[in-house]
Amino acid sequence: MAAAGPVNPPQPVHAHAQRGPPPLRNFSPDFNHSDPERWVCIYPAYLNACKSRQEGRILAKNQCVENPTFMEIREALASNGWNHIVERKIYPRERSKEFEYFGRIRIQLKNDDGTPMRKDFPDRESVLKYLGQTIPQLKSRLNKPHGTPADTAPVPQSSGGGNKKGKKKK
Repeated sequence: MAAAGPVNPPQPVHAHAQRGPPPLRNFSPDFNHSDPERWVCIYPAYLNACKSRQEGRILAKNQCVENPTFMEIREALASNGWNHIVERKIYPRERSKEFEYFGRIRIQLKNDDGTPMRKDFPDRESVLKYLGQTIPQLKSRLNKPHGTPADTAPVPQSSGGGNKKGKKKK
């Protein structure tokens, strides 16, 4: 018989080891407006000026931003003191599954009694308009280089000589 070594019991999963916000419960009309399940969802596609209405844009193009990210939306909301949660979700109409298209933001618009938390922002559309004005003024947007990678790529220079090999004459 082989001698068995000490067996390590499985380690418990601690709450602080969990990554991200706790999972949300299934929706119920009995939840209060302060419960995250009742908060309003905002996807970056709602504000994307590069998308059509059919692809999910909600506002007019002149009120939208070109290719916003969930991090920019989060930064704009946090600077104004909104209660918000970032979720690792993707917009259902989004064709690309790339990381830059991930992200859903939930924000609390109403108090428990149903009144708006802020009189200037009674609904989702007013918050989207605020984000459309705020995101272009973020430091991350102002410091971005305006040239595209194709514009900044070095142009290969020709050697000037026409050293082409052709067919040999017989």
